[in-house]
Amino acid sequence: MVLTILQYIACALTILVGAWSLFSPASAGKFTGLTPKGGRGITEIRAALGMFFVALGLFPILFPTDATFQMLGFAYLLVGIARLISIFVDKSGNQSNWISAVSEFVLGIVLVL
Repeated sequence: MVLTILQYIACALTILVGAWSLFSPASAGKFTGLTPKGGRGITEIRAALGMFFVALGLFPILFPTDATFQMLGFAYLLVGIARLISIFVDKSGNQSNWISAVSEFVLGIVLVL
């Protein structure tokens, strides 16, 4: 029961992060370190960091099976692994990157269980 609630919270957080990027791309760009160049860059933040995350978070809520929650969980875990590698290879261990990495691993584990 508690795990199920945490999984729905993880989906809701995913949707919120996506909505933030969708409706406030400049703010999302600052957090991620991305500087959109012109309308194309803003569109990319809205689409790839915005609506894509809204869809990823919404899908397990609309179609609640173990597989849909696990799909989102494995996506978070793989993104976390890529980020962790990049932190060391690219020497980009700033606070924002570490917060994102920890969040991705926590959300991933909760969703995969």
